[in-house]
Amino acid sequence: MTFYFYDLETSGINARAQRIMQFAGQRTDENFNPIGEPQNWLVKLTEEILPDPDAIMITGITPQKTFEEGYTEAEFLKLFYEEVLQPDTVIMGFNTVRFDDEFMRATLWRNFYDPYEWQWQDGRSRWDLMDVVRIVRALRPEGIHWPVDQKGQPTNRLELLTKANGLDHENAHDALNDVFATIAVAKLLRKKQPKVFDYLLGVRNKKQIVELLDLQDPKPFVYCSGRYSNKWQKTTAVLPVVEGPNGSVLVFDLRADPLEFAKLDDTALKAKLFSRDETTEILPVKVLKPNACPAVAPLGVFNKEVQERLELSAKTIEENFNKFRSISGFGERIGLLFSENDESRRKKYGTETDPDFQIYDGFVGDQDKTKMRIIRAADENSLADTNVEFADERLEKLLIRYKARNFPRSITDSERQLWESYRSERIMQGKNGQLSLEQFAKRLSELMSAKASDDNALFLLQELQLYAESIVPIIE
Repeated sequence: MTFYFYDLETSGINARAQRIMQFAGQRTDENFNPIGEPQNWLVKLTEEILPDPDAIMITGITPQKTFEEGYTEAEFLKLFYEEVLQPDTVIMGFNTVRFDDEFMRATLWRNFYDPYEWQWQDGRSRWDLMDVVRIVRALRPEGIHWPVDQKGQPTNRLELLTKANGLDHENAHDALNDVFATIAVAKLLRKKQPKVFDYLLGVRNKKQIVELLDLQDPKPFVYCSGRYSNKWQKTTAVLPVVEGPNGSVLVFDLRADPLEFAKLDDTALKAKLFSRDETTEILPVKVLKPNACPAVAPLGVFNKEVQERLELSAKTIEENFNKFRSISGFGERIGLLFSENDESRRKKYGTETDPDFQIYDGFVGDQDKTKMRIIRAADENSLADTNVEFADERLEKLLIRYKARNFPRSITDSERQLWESYRSERIMQGKNGQLSLEQFAKRLSELMSAKASDDNALFLLQELQLYAESIVPIIE
């Protein structure tokens, strides 16, 4: 087994609307010693994407730099498969499950790869160090210096964690430097708290997590999540209560008295379940995804020190566990409310019709997967003559975009018209997480005023303005 630590810098935070601009990674052995040279690749931004100016201000990577030094997405993914996806690799990083992995999936999807296989084929798996940091801080903080923010509140930001512990991290928000910093944090965690670290490594896979989520004979366990309050180190004891959407399980926070929630009518209970603001500390029910490397542990780790630190006693846990079991049908009622909420959200936001955003609208069939391999193997010349008919309508629509983004000389005149029409709509109107041209220009102006005395910031903003001018569609 080897570890592969990776990090991305992106053009924004929405994985399907925005793009990877930098990929960096380093393979290590089981003791986190480097194996080989690191990967550090820029990826060309495609000319229907207006990046979020605030993201560029953080990363310092301009679209022009990606054009000069970067790979197309198709070229990048070939390198990724050749150099990164070795058998028996644990692919990991800091907040990768929620952020970087989603960008990788969306990129793979657009470029005719299965968006899931890279993380499980050939003995590979994924892991995320962020929740490991959180749960170590909550359960076994000894031996590590834990940072706080300017308000004195606990924070687990990578750059602050490395600074507090004297770990090298010169250029935060550069992907390769963040990779090296994450490796240093992994070494620190394993050195100071090896039992917790190795336990979480051992239960990173869905199969091990499911064993804790026995709905036939549910038992309390420890769960750490960014959705829980900072006041209690984002950690609590939960009880699995009912199946949730898409293979998830709904868990009840045993910090809360279930009788207080069970007596509410559906309208009031929905408000408690789905409404949250800065003053909300207890999230009574949460969706736990077994395939997302959740940070969980058996209840036995809740010793007296942990109970005092998290202000949650074993007595409270037991009492609320017994109360929940005494309420007939409460778990099923919660499950029904979550189902109704999902349905109302679908009605509110409608059905997505853009294939770039339809990654989770169903799996691709085996016959289409064979045809996807044909597309990936084709070069610019052969792609122009390749005639492939997909059963999946999403792939039919994606093919023109794939050609335009990676092999622009392979598209026909009619395909170019479709591409330019899509590109124009995307830039002028924005799309699901991408600013419209008007919004982009407004934000640039705001930042230029705010950064008037910062020459480096002004350079980045001017480059963004020039880039936007270069891709604005010509209206005939």
